[in-house]
Amino acid sequence: MGVSRWVCVGWLLLGILPAWLEAAPRTIPKPEDLWSLAPLKRPEVPRSPGSSTNPIDAFLSAAQEKAGVTPLPAAEPLVWLRRVTLDLIGLAPTPAEQDDFLADPSPAGRDRVISRLLASEQHGVRYGRHWLDVLRYADVDENMPAAGGIHLWRDWVVRSIQNDLPYDAWVRAQISGNRAAKRHIISPEGHLMTVPPNPEDVFALGFLARGATTRDNGDHQLAFSAVETISTAFLGLTVGCARCHDHFFDPIRQSDFYSMKALFDPMVLRPVQLATAQEIIARGQERAAYEARVEEVVGAMRRFTEPYHRKLYEERLSALPADAQAAIRKPERQRTLAEQKIADDYYPILRIDPGKIKRIMPREEIPKYDAFLKQVSELKAPPALPVFYSVEDDSKRLAEKRYVLTTGDPARPKLTQEVHPSFPLVTAPPEFRDSLRETFGDWLTSPENPLFARVAVNRIWQWHFGTGLHATAGDFGALGGKPIHPELLDWLASEFIAHGYSMKWIHRLIVRSDSYQRASAAIDTSSTESANRSRDPENRTLWRYPLRRLEAEPIRDALHQLAGTLDLTLGGKSVTDDDRGTGMHRRTAYLQRGYRASQEIMPAFLQSFDAEDGRTVCTRRNQTETAPQALYLMNSDLVETVSRKLAERIRTETGTDWTASIRLGYRLVLGRPPTDAELGRADAAFRAEADPVKSLAWVLVNLDEFVYVR
Repeated sequence: MGVSRWVCVGWLLLGILPAWLEAAPRTIPKPEDLWSLAPLKRPEVPRSPGSSTNPIDAFLSAAQEKAGVTPLPAAEPLVWLRRVTLDLIGLAPTPAEQDDFLADPSPAGRDRVISRLLASEQHGVRYGRHWLDVLRYADVDENMPAAGGIHLWRDWVVRSIQNDLPYDAWVRAQISGNRAAKRHIISPEGHLMTVPPNPEDVFALGFLARGATTRDNGDHQLAFSAVETISTAFLGLTVGCARCHDHFFDPIRQSDFYSMKALFDPMVLRPVQLATAQEIIARGQERAAYEARVEEVVGAMRRFTEPYHRKLYEERLSALPADAQAAIRKPERQRTLAEQKIADDYYPILRIDPGKIKRIMPREEIPKYDAFLKQVSELKAPPALPVFYSVEDDSKRLAEKRYVLTTGDPARPKLTQEVHPSFPLVTAPPEFRDSLRETFGDWLTSPENPLFARVAVNRIWQWHFGTGLHATAGDFGALGGKPIHPELLDWLASEFIAHGYSMKWIHRLIVRSDSYQRASAAIDTSSTESANRSRDPENRTLWRYPLRRLEAEPIRDALHQLAGTLDLTLGGKSVTDDDRGTGMHRRTAYLQRGYRASQEIMPAFLQSFDAEDGRTVCTRRNQTETAPQALYLMNSDLVETVSRKLAERIRTETGTDWTASIRLGYRLVLGRPPTDAELGRADAAFRAEADPVKSLAWVLVNLDEFVYVR
């Protein structure tokens, strides 16, 4: 939600906005006023003064020269290895991986590391989690009908990123369920054939189904969620600001919002049965057996309690008004609608609870009744067969007229303002050769759409450097300002398209650059760094690598990795923080998250370290430094367990060699050996401890360096 929309919400609550909107004439900004809507053109790569052949370095070198700053040298090899490993797969490098890299830290050796990391199945987990923040994934969210199978969408996201599904196809699949750009092909025999959707892309539609809050979509939330999530995630626009009024700052009218909403209004949830035919048959047999047993047990209990139940029922019924008694005594099928309502209204009064029956039952009969109640409580219905909620267009909804809604209320359409399906920021009505959503997906992912590639590469850059080339990743409108390096942003977007929207290609390009491999701070307090800080204090030219705190997921994963309790299994339903007695813990990407007013869903660890619960689009996580974070690392049961298990591992590998224990501890926790000064301080601080290795382990995971990428 943009800043302007929060302001509008406040005004609405005060009753100010509606009157102000009626009275204040405004000029809607024009598309040509926004830099982000200018056609995408590939700029020339500047001549680089250095030895790097990476175009990223050429653009940034030009900016550094203009700012009068001197970039820092490359980071130490193991610093870079830890940085790129945590960045690309979210896990720390092992001592064996450190040794392999140190054997060949050359550019070719670095390329091999990058290729290994991008090929790892854990890369999909890492960047899937990044994207799921943007797409507002949640396992639990108050009234979400799709919750039971929503993890299958998450697994599709992870799997498709690992397989490097092109970004344009990746987005199309989540909007229409069809990743193909070409819908028709000519067969070898010369016949025109429709390209069928990839079967697994049914799970991609969990992206849209996640937005539903009711099964019948009577509240229009499927469409509202689609418009607001898609516009922010893939277009970088705060289109949601136009839900109640014309956008204050961007060229988006209220009618534009509802024209876009009309693309998604026909959608309804579609349950997809995931069981096999054999499972369905078997479950039917289990259900029939269960119902027969229920009839047997409950029938016997009812026959036993019938005299007591009838007595209580007649007493209560006789106390009701005569017209109510008459209606209730009629057989249900003979009642009028009014009489049925009377019966329904009085049902709570006439219902007889077991406790009431026991009060009038002879004492010697109560144990028999309790035995019946116990049998009933032990009857368990077979679990429901797995179902995934997809979406489809309903033919009746397709034929309905669509209108602008007053204050976004589906019950208050402006019948004088009919709208037709269209796209934001287009001048001519689109031709819908395919379905509404397929046609929209084609327009959205077109290379001619200047926002699509710009927004995507900016997000990816932000995940590598902490800040995008355009700082406000979710707002490419007027309030978002202008990018720091517009030529580099446009060059990357152009090359992203030219390389088939390969996300792995752009990851590789970025992490191979000198700019990414640079040190985050000078080894000594050099005059060069001091001058740089005075000329570019915000590091806008990336003369140094930006120091960044790790997110919640890699911190928790690193702790379990150190303890030897990290389960790298992919996929499946999300889990709680309980290991279920196995001693192993799933990666934090698979930890349940979401929101429910009556229950705390998010584990305290995720909340402390700024993880999102999926209620809103998260274009960039907060990076706080708070007391609860420090207290968790100092006092939690997890850190206590990690310290103990890590100490056991170190002793197993180094025996009684205290110096070797210190060196191994540093390599396991921080990804590097200690300096001579650190070795001396550790020896002096812990040698006299009752369990020096455990004390060392505890201190290492509480160092800032453990939770930061430098």
